[in-house]
Amino acid sequence: MSDEFMLDTDDLERRMEGAIASLRTEFASLRTGRASASMLEPVMVDAYGALTPINQVGTVNVPEPRMVTVNVWDKGLVGKVEKAIRESGLGINPQLNGTIIMLPIPELNEERRRELTKVAGTYAENARVAIRNVRRDGMDRIKKADISEDDAKFWEGAVQELTDTFIKRVDTSLDTKQEEIMQV
Repeated sequence: MSDEFMLDTDDLERRMEGAIASLRTEFASLRTGRASASMLEPVMVDAYGALTPINQVGTVNVPEPRMVTVNVWDKGLVGKVEKAIRESGLGINPQLNGTIIMLPIPELNEERRRELTKVAGTYAENARVAIRNVRRDGMDRIKKADISEDDAKFWEGAVQELTDTFIKRVDTSLDTKQEEIMQV
């Protein structure tokens, strides 16, 4: 192997890990019929003249499997938080109890479950594309390097092996998420 050329596989791995982290975040926002505090992460509240994440205006808790509560710190924001949740498209109907907003999570019907598995599949495909783009960058660096054909094959194999590992992780995450969504 040539001493001059060293492909930064740690950088490629870090970038692929970023695609996996992004996928996890997207999966967390998908409703599965089970309560999760992360399902409210995309909800922004018009508080104090700026759009603010819901977890910065109140405490989000999951007291039971089918219930999320938001304990709003400022009484003046309760109505705005309720409105933000209602208009978020989550399909949850908030119930007020003083400064606590209760969000009962309804059962998902079969049709909605199938839609969510398709959305999960789209998220997974986006992650695969991101991983393949990182692989392409690595392969381009190898092609541009002035190295022997054997060295090039070695590095291409290393990049492909890394890519296959991360694609497998995406597929495993997708299978797990789809099972979770389809679980009644």
